[in-house]
Amino acid sequence: MRSDVSQEMSFWDHLDVLRKSLIRSAVVVGLIAVVLFFFKDFLFDRIIFAPTRPDFFMYRALGVDFQLDLINIDVAAQFTTHIRITFIAALIIGVPYLIWELWNFVAPALYRHEKRAIKGGFLFAAILFYLGAMIGYSIVLPLMLRFFADYQVSDIVVNTFSLRSYIGLFSSSVLLFGLVFEFPTLIKVLSAMGLVHREDLRQYRRHAVCGVVILAAIITPSGDPFSLFVVSVPLYLLYEFSILICRKREVDEAAAEA
Repeated sequence: MRSDVSQEMSFWDHLDVLRKSLIRSAVVVGLIAVVLFFFKDFLFDRIIFAPTRPDFFMYRALGVDFQLDLINIDVAAQFTTHIRITFIAALIIGVPYLIWELWNFVAPALYRHEKRAIKGGFLFAAILFYLGAMIGYSIVLPLMLRFFADYQVSDIVVNTFSLRSYIGLFSSSVLLFGLVFEFPTLIKVLSAMGLVHREDLRQYRRHAVCGVVILAAIITPSGDPFSLFVVSVPLYLLYEFSILICRKREVDEAAAEA
C-alpha cells in the first residue's frame, strides 16, 4: 500500500512539500558556500588548480611533466570565478543531503515494496556521484588538458588558456562524470518499479559497448587508444554493475501473481 499521508495530500499539498524541500536544500547549500568562501586559498590552490601543476598525483603516476599557465582577461573574472566555484563545491559537498531530501519527497508516493527496493539505491547514489566526480577530476580532466594544450592548428598560434575557459572545463568534467555515474541508481529505481529487467540490459550489451565508446570519444577528444580505454572501462563497468543490481523479470512476474 502507499502511505496514507500521500493518499490524503492534494496536488497543492505536494507542491508545498516540494517548495519546502527546495528551500531547505538551498539553505544548506548556501551555508556550505558561505563557509567555503573563506577557504579560498585551499580550495583553489590545493584542489581547483592542482591539475595544472606538474606535481599533480596523476602526472607523477604516469611520469608526465605537464604544466598549464592560466591568464585572466576579464576585469571581474577572478571574483565571479570565486563565487561560481564556491557554489559548485558547496553543491558537490551537499549531494548526500540533496539526495536525502529527494528521497523524503518521493518516498510517500511509493508502495512499500518499492520503498524497500529503492531506498538502498538512493543511499548509494551519493557514493556513485563522488566516485564519478573523482574519476572526472583525476583522470578525464588531466587527459583533456594535455590534449588541448598540445593541439595546434598552426605553429604560429600559441595556446594560452584563460581562467574562465579552464573553470568551464573543470566544472563540466567533474559534474558530468558525477551525473553519468548515477546511471546505476536510475536503473535501480526503474527496476524496482518493474520498468526495466536484467534480461533487457543483457540483450543490449553490444549496443552499450558502442554507446560507451562513442561517449568516451566525445569526452576525450585526444583520440589516442590509452585515453579512450581509460575512460571507456569505468563507463562500461557501470553498465555491468547496473545489470547486477537489476531485478529479473520472473521476480516481478511472481510478485504480480502473488
